[in-house]
Amino acid sequence: MQLNELTSAIIGAAIKLHCALGPGLLESAYRICLAYELKKLGLRVEQEKPIPVIYEEVKLECGFRADLLVDGLVIVECKAKDKLHPVDQAQLTSHLRLLDPRVGLLVNFHEVVLKNGIKRIVNNYQESQPTGSGPPSPRSLRPLRLKQELHPPTPLRERRPERRGARTR
Repeated sequence: MQLNELTSAIIGAAIKLHCALGPGLLESAYRICLAYELKKLGLRVEQEKPIPVIYEEVKLECGFRADLLVDGLVIVECKAKDKLHPVDQAQLTSHLRLLDPRVGLLVNFHEVVLKNGIKRIVNNYQESQPTGSGPPSPRSLRPLRLKQELHPPTPLRERRPERRGARTR
């Protein structure tokens, strides 16, 4: 199964589950039921997958756990809260970096319409650059100042020094 087909199947199972149960349950209930739905589809699902932190030769079991790891390619983090916060996305991004699967799905089952609570994150995603362009230069990272770059600066009218004494009318 291709990666996009896999994530579509996961999202479809989550929507089916959400239609049946609706919002308002605990995160653990959604996780267990989603794992059941995915197994019915013939997918390999690991629940509460431990995520070790490896620093040089030291392997630390710090208690990080991915809610679901599907076919070894997709981490699914189930949430049941009013809205997703940046810390939820940071958690999934950390899990992707440490476990190194390809894609992560953040699913908030507390939404009335589930599609509003799904966020897909690709591990190590970088926007493609034209071939041979290399990394962007620091100058190109500056904000573009359109007014100055499109129109050259116009010189101010020179001021004539005032003459003292005689006035001309």
